[in-house]
Amino acid sequence: MEHVHHSHQGADLAEAAQATMTKSGEQWTPMRAAVFDALASFDKPASAYDIAEKVSENQGRRVAANSVYRILDLFVGANLARRVESANAYVANDHPDCLHDCIFLICDTCGQATHLDDDKVTGGVRDAAKRAGFAPARPVIEVHGRCEDCGDA
Repeated sequence: MEHVHHSHQGADLAEAAQATMTKSGEQWTPMRAAVFDALASFDKPASAYDIAEKVSENQGRRVAANSVYRILDLFVGANLARRVESANAYVANDHPDCLHDCIFLICDTCGQATHLDDDKVTGGVRDAAKRAGFAPARPVIEVHGRCEDCGDA
């Protein structure tokens, strides 16, 4: 039987993120909430600098990218965000209460990143790594190309 995700949006996503963070033993501070809200507001992967700029605008004071990086690392560890390795950017995980490896489909034209959960594919990668004597922590699979909106142009 295939696993079905409950994808969260808006205030529901922020509540799910807070619940997941709290469940992992971490505090949901006002700065973490501000960084998560900024991250979730982007429609494509955002860098720590993009997020720091948005939080700075929203709070009327400068927020350092270094602080945002630390929070984003915490979010990735708690499954609240995913890191798009090739772009050094992040996306909010719309189902933070469910842990899966993911595959990113990244459009080289518009920058949009769609994430898929396919445990068969990532399980195969994990198995291959184990057969090679490697203990995989987290497979990162990114497929570059063009999204449906950008087509084959």
